[in-house]
Amino acid sequence: MDIDNIIENIGLYVHIPFCRSKCRYCGFYSRPVEDYDVERLIAAVITELDNCNCIGSIQTVYIGGGSPSCLPEKSLLRLIEYIYNRWKNIEEFTIECNPGQVNIEVLRKARKLGVSRISIGAQSFDHAELEFLGRTHNVGDITNAVTQAKNAGFDNISIDLIFAIPGSTILSWRQNLMRAIKLGVPHISAYSLSYEDGTILKQQRDAGLFAPVDEETDRAMYELTEELLEQAGFEHYEISNFARPSFRCKHNMRYWQNKPYIGVGPAAASCTGNQRTKNIADIDKYIQAVETNGTTAQETINLSAADIASETAVLNLRTADGINIEDYRQRHNLDICNVFAGPIERHCSLGLIAREKNNIRLTKNALPIADSILCDFIID
Repeated sequence: MDIDNIIENIGLYVHIPFCRSKCRYCGFYSRPVEDYDVERLIAAVITELDNCNCIGSIQTVYIGGGSPSCLPEKSLLRLIEYIYNRWKNIEEFTIECNPGQVNIEVLRKARKLGVSRISIGAQSFDHAELEFLGRTHNVGDITNAVTQAKNAGFDNISIDLIFAIPGSTILSWRQNLMRAIKLGVPHISAYSLSYEDGTILKQQRDAGLFAPVDEETDRAMYELTEELLEQAGFEHYEISNFARPSFRCKHNMRYWQNKPYIGVGPAAASCTGNQRTKNIADIDKYIQAVETNGTTAQETINLSAADIASETAVLNLRTADGINIEDYRQRHNLDICNVFAGPIERHCSLGLIAREKNNIRLTKNALPIADSILCDFIID
């Protein structure tokens, strides 16, 4: 990675491209773990990290996938230990876990090596919905995973949920949310089911094999999520994310604040300064590139000042904090109230944007239709 200056307090994402089976809705790059030499891939990832001489210090780490928890214990702990030994004072260190792949001894060892946060891909507490999504765990595995994470010493635990699953209802979604709340975790992410290109679910939907949930029900489920989680003491701090006080995901906040991050592993993305890169989305080609001292980048995009300014506006508006007008001016040398005067005025008149003394943010009414509003905050 060709970066002239040392970057301090950066975010690090490590992509583990392995799963035991592919979920029907998943659009992330992953392959069956049994088809590859896992140790060789982990060695390549560590070598890529060795070559990241631009990193002076790391603020947050996120190991995702794929499914990091499907790795053999030796391989996963080797990666964690490398990161732990190389960079000190990491503020938040997250690992994703599949509920059916949780091993308390591995969790305990990971905790001792600095891992501070566990993100569990629950998705649903309904057996039929899990089967529809192609998940291999059962409802009991979710409760067990949370219990084991707590027993291993983790208090920062997040679970992911998906709503608007075909066949679901407002009542079934309410039951999902109540089950999640009762688990006592401090962070919950809730996403509307999306149909990504190349996924089995999109192919089946397009073939008419099932009917997606209608937009009105989808919106009602989202609004119910806000209502129940806020009543339970969660802060709605980003469009799809809810946290108890002091438990916001620091790593993901970096993305929404448009701060620099580096991604390693096949298909991982990086954004540093005015450059965005994406690694080769092929395990064998990625390993070969690392082992022959070649470039791991599959594509590189140079961003203009207008691109970066637009991204900051769009990403900031996803959060409850919104855009700090003075911070935006100092960062981009632009007055956001002038640059986006038209969209701000229009959406304020519709009650979709609130402008305060030094802040612009989406209102609660805007959140269910946020994507259509955010499109107006791109500099031509």
